[in-house]
Amino acid sequence: MSDYSCYVLWGSAGHSKVLADIIRLGGGRILALFDNDQDAVTCLPGVPVFHGEMGLREWLSGHELLGVPLKAAVGIGGARGCDRQEITQRLLAAGFSLPPLIHPAATVADTARLAKGCQILANAVVAADVSIGVAGIVNNSANVDHECRLGNGVHIAPGAVLCGCVTLADNAMIGAGAVVLPRLHIGRAAIVGAGSVVTRNVPDSTIVVGNPARILRSKR
Repeated sequence: MSDYSCYVLWGSAGHSKVLADIIRLGGGRILALFDNDQDAVTCLPGVPVFHGEMGLREWLSGHELLGVPLKAAVGIGGARGCDRQEITQRLLAAGFSLPPLIHPAATVADTARLAKGCQILANAVVAADVSIGVAGIVNNSANVDHECRLGNGVHIAPGAVLCGCVTLADNAMIGAGAVVLPRLHIGRAAIVGAGSVVTRNVPDSTIVVGNPARILRSKR
């Protein structure tokens, strides 16, 4: 088995199922799941689930392939960018690598820059000179146009569109089917509601909805 084949996932719900499909399409194998929820059960038949930091240590201490490079991915979607980053750092500290996961049906420009733990899902487009920070997600059929700058922990939901030169600060989320017009800035931990059309900059920690998008409320 090649080192590419050896993966673990943190999370035992729907997003981990999506990541498992990408890994398997690349010839990989999921060895274990981890979840902070002590009641979590496996979402992948035949793959064991371990709980929390103690479960991670237990698995590592008894793993028969110790010494073989292991890879990991964080199966947590939604507006939980802080959680994705924290778990990414935990897995790196435990000795895993977290290379970007790219679905074979996605399109990623040669000049795009993807940080550790990025996930580019089916039919997504990441265009020329885009950069995406640690633990970013570009979900199914989303389009990130040229020269966009996406911070750590961002999530572009299915079918959303970022026009050229958009900037997203850390942990921002763009909802399903939303559109952000060119050269705008979406603030840290801001959320753009599904189907919204953003025509002006969005402040930190706010939720905007509608067409044109307007502030619904502040998260502060």
